[in-house]
Amino acid sequence: MNQIRQSILSGELSAGDSLPSIRQLAKELQVSVITTKRAYEELEKEQLIDSIVGKGCFVSGANKDFIREQRMKRLEEKMLEIIRESKELNMSRQDLIDHLTVLFEEEEM
Repeated sequence: MNQIRQSILSGELSAGDSLPSIRQLAKELQVSVITTKRAYEELEKEQLIDSIVGKGCFVSGANKDFIREQRMKRLEEKMLEIIRESKELNMSRQDLIDHLTVLFEEEEM
């Protein structure tokens, strides 16, 4: 469940992408079908996936605000980690901003 949730929140899986069947996923992960079914049900409650009888499970496109909020939360956690690391390196706030600006501009090229 966590791996699928993470793949959706990171954008690795997009709205409309199909997920493995419950049986297939259970076999791949070597867990019971019941466990896999519960995981899919939980993801469906979170509106991250949709189950369509006879067709399978798909990444939902209905909860974009939630997904964006979760991705922003992950980004903030990474930024806090960078801030802590920069303080350990005795970088000033301006040094960090300058470094980030250079990297941001390089990424645009």
